Amino acid sequence: MITKIGQIMLYVNNQDETLKFWTEKAGFSVISEEDNGQGMRWIEIAPTKDAETTIILHNKEFIAKMQPELNLQTPSLLLFSDNLDELYRDFKDKQITVGDMVTMPSGRVFNFADNEGNYFAVLERK
Repeated sequence: MITKIGQIMLYVNNQDETLKFWTEKAGFSVISEEDNGQGMRWIEIAPTKDAETTIILHNKEFIAKMQPELNLQTPSLLLFSDNLDELYRDFKDKQITVGDMVTMPSGRVFNFADNEGNYFAVLERK
């Protein structure tokens, strides 16, 4: 079961410049910044430190190479789940297109496509 919209993934050409825009001009704060050591860096920002939904700034070029099927022209939703394995099996049983289960520093995640080929991701946080 999906429990809430957790993050909006924004695919940007220059993470540092976009971070400056959101923090210096729009007044957002950095919640966290992570790097998996293999070129994938993401920056979590929000209007306040206690916001329930945050924005993740992803490097568009890196994501395009990693997952060429994704539409990177628009933001993507990152949904949260408390039982990722059950949801993954349920989606597969319903013949929803799902990607591989991936372990990231922040938890396990998989993506899935809707009926029009729009991709979303579901994360089970550590």
